[in-house]
Amino acid sequence: MGQKSIDLCISPALFHLYDPRGKAVVVVDIFRATTSICAAFDHGVKEIIPVAGFEEARQYGNKGYLIAAERDGIKPDFADFGNSPFNFMKQGLQEATIVYSTTNGTKAIQLAEPADEVVIASFINLTAVATHLARSQRDVIIMCAGWKNRFSLEDTLFGGALAEMLLKHHQFTTDCDATNAAIDIWDTARKDLMAYKAKFAHTHRLKKLMLDDVVGFCLTPDQTRSVPLYSKGRITV
Repeated sequence: MGQKSIDLCISPALFHLYDPRGKAVVVVDIFRATTSICAAFDHGVKEIIPVAGFEEARQYGNKGYLIAAERDGIKPDFADFGNSPFNFMKQGLQEATIVYSTTNGTKAIQLAEPADEVVIASFINLTAVATHLARSQRDVIIMCAGWKNRFSLEDTLFGGALAEMLLKHHQFTTDCDATNAAIDIWDTARKDLMAYKAKFAHTHRLKKLMLDDVVGFCLTPDQTRSVPLYSKGRITV
């Protein structure tokens, strides 16, 4: 097998410039969707159904499904809970199916569907994702969910951490400027992630909503070995 390549897409708005066919697309939304998904499966959730819009989520709710949802960090009144990973770590969700709609992450997940494989990634399953990608032997596109199609520093930072791991330990290669820039960002931030978080615009958005209790958790690597995969409208492990 030859070396596999890494590309990094800094925004879903640019994803049309990449060809995902035959590749693994790694979707990352550190604050908070993909971290929450990984935490959910680590605590026994059976499957997650990502939906883009609230109307579809409401319809599932009318059928008796549990609904997790947010827009701009705020939980809508029809949802059972919001978008904090801590919401998914409670008792009573074992073997549950959860319908999930967020500002950025669930839309990015659906956008990646044409890929051979769609992997849900976060710092909390960083090493597990790298190991999985090495075994799957596909070229990789890391898609940052961003913030309303704009650049997101924390998602790109994670992309650099994952790319560096794949390049150093799993014989991947890259000729992608965005990947190399992300690695440079990671190399700067890794010395003190908790200090670097002050640079994230989303840290300040969460703080204004008094939801920043999750920031430290979302930036702590390797808390789970779960690698959630999206296929045919559902996320499972």
